[in-house]
Amino acid sequence: MTTDEAVAGTTTPPPAGLRERKKQRTRSALVRSALELFTRQGYERTTVDEIAEAVQVSQRTFFRYFANKEEVAFASQEAAECHFFAALCGRPADEAPLAALRGAVLDAWGSIGGDIEQLVPPELHMRMYRVIESTPSLLAVHLRRIAEMEERLAREIARREGLDIDADPRPRLVVAMFGGVIRVAGKLWTEGEEDSVATLQDLTAFHLDYVGPALAEKWDK
Repeated sequence: MTTDEAVAGTTTPPPAGLRERKKQRTRSALVRSALELFTRQGYERTTVDEIAEAVQVSQRTFFRYFANKEEVAFASQEAAECHFFAALCGRPADEAPLAALRGAVLDAWGSIGGDIEQLVPPELHMRMYRVIESTPSLLAVHLRRIAEMEERLAREIARREGLDIDADPRPRLVVAMFGGVIRVAGKLWTEGEEDSVATLQDLTAFHLDYVGPALAEKWDK
């Protein structure tokens, strides 16, 4: 009997709190099964039916939680992005913009395990990052999402600094520079053999620490 059939045979609906927990468990199970399939056999070769079957639910149930296969592929990435943005919003108000971004991303990577583990094991999240980077259709979506995230970050930096983002170019410039560093660190991480969160965190810190000297100093020192 599938989960759908079991639910259909229930005459008394469970309490609201229990229903929400069950929905969250089903969503998490779909994300985990999808990412396990994507990382094992490839995104393009995985079907929605396979994901649903792995959780013992129907295709209809899958579409109650996700609009399409692409959306479930980015579910843990979205959780990580929300974690990072919340970390930025919580940085001390007197921090300089780049320092706030640096502190937020390193704090987010350092504490991301708890948030991500609500959906998938952190190591599965990191393996999916590699799949996204190596799958053209997902990489195109990833780049669009990066652009949207960078605009959110720039607007938050402008708010923190009391600036009009459309009149002052600095928030978008500093976020563009920051985003470039993050992409460089991420590319090096995906090409390396060590796939831990700590390794990505260290690579990110290392490259962010070179931003100031790279922009302000002569390189022959």
